[in-house]
Amino acid sequence: MIARKKILTDEMVAKIESLAPRYPNRRALTLPALHVVYAELRHVPLEAVVEIAELLGLAPAEVQDTLSFYQFFPQEKPCGQVRAFVCRSVSCALRGGDQLLEHLCHANGIEPYGTTPDGRLTIEPAECLGACDFAPCILANDDLLASMTPEAAQAELEKPRGRAT
Repeated sequence: MIARKKILTDEMVAKIESLAPRYPNRRALTLPALHVVYAELRHVPLEAVVEIAELLGLAPAEVQDTLSFYQFFPQEKPCGQVRAFVCRSVSCALRGGDQLLEHLCHANGIEPYGTTPDGRLTIEPAECLGACDFAPCILANDDLLASMTPEAAQAELEKPRGRAT
């Protein structure tokens, strides 16, 4: 039998275990565990799904079901250091959200859901960010960028931003 390389570090496991007292059972730790792995790796590969399942005493399919339901956790490759969600809700669309998405993708040489070759930026459309008063807006990691013009958005996305945790 070939030993497989572990994806979850001791630190990730410790962080997941430290969250356990907040939840009624191990199954309830699934989503927080996915967030811990995503915060570290910027994606959740299938191998990590298997390890999370083992840690929580679940079937890998149960963890995968949670992961795929939320559609927040990419599996194939890491997102950029900055993950920018450009809102496409009605309010944002009426105030230029679609043009904002198009401009940012073009300016960075990527398609929607793409990541720049240097791994710095991923741009994704979002159906609603819940900030209609600030349309058009972008969520860049944990920062809400309000009332964006294409030029202002590009300048803001070039600034360093901490990763979502």
